[in-house]
Amino acid sequence: MPRLFRPTWRPVRGRSGRADEFRWVTARSWTNRWYPQGIDTGVLQGRRMLAVSWFRQDAQRRHLASRVTLIDLARRRSIDVALVVETDEGRLEPARIHTGGLAWFGDRLFAAATNQGIWEFDLGSLRVAHGDAAVRATGSANDSSRGRRRRAPARALVAVRTAIHEVPLRCSFIGRVFGASGDPVSRMVIGEFRDDDRGRLGEFELTEAGFAPIRTFAPGIPRMQGAALWEDRLLVSQSDGLAPGTLWSGTFDGLDRATEPLPAGCQDLALSPETRTLWTLGEHPWRRVVRGLPLARVGIE
Repeated sequence: MPRLFRPTWRPVRGRSGRADEFRWVTARSWTNRWYPQGIDTGVLQGRRMLAVSWFRQDAQRRHLASRVTLIDLARRRSIDVALVVETDEGRLEPARIHTGGLAWFGDRLFAAATNQGIWEFDLGSLRVAHGDAAVRATGSANDSSRGRRRRAPARALVAVRTAIHEVPLRCSFIGRVFGASGDPVSRMVIGEFRDDDRGRLGEFELTEAGFAPIRTFAPGIPRMQGAALWEDRLLVSQSDGLAPGTLWSGTFDGLDRATEPLPAGCQDLALSPETRTLWTLGEHPWRRVVRGLPLARVGIE
């Protein structure tokens, strides 16, 4: 595995009230080319990381590429990893998916690919793409600014897709499941974003063959964006345009509105037992933030 490159920028970390926050200090804070979506935590090369997924679009809102930004929580540094698909001829093409949620298991990174199931990528065999391959992987082939070509990346760190898992849901977001002691189990919560209240949540077992359904639940909540499960406590995020998001908490039998507000344009949810944190993020330009809430504040003691 290649060593992670020395990053060219660092997210700024601060505190808002009692929450832990990161904010983007470059064009990432306002660009409408890339939008942050999914979030989860994991370990890469012995370092605990916070992963944030992004999708890239053109002026017609067509998906061009996707990536994950890996943030080293201890050193406050980050690196981008482009998500790619390898053709039969060995050509690397960008993964043109929404990456609405992430679930990180060891070297296996699962990304919600709305209407296309769950895509799996290998973080244990990262590669370095150079030249034209790097341009394709990052969706930079058509970049231009005021008639001039933007500076194309000379190289890119890439993670290759290893599988597509079909799931009988729209697969807008995905979250891991944890037991009472905080240990992760081989299950996931997958959900659907809908403007109406007919979106579904499903719990699935991760097997060698893919995703085996356990139960499905329609909580009657429009605009669901993320979900995570700690033993029998289910957490769901709900967006509301430019207004603060809403956190819902309860069980698969029913959810209640929590008092803890979420960022405007809130997206995915991720539980981190190691830091006793619930992570989420906001996607809107100029309002983009990655926020970590103590588990005690969301009802997990």
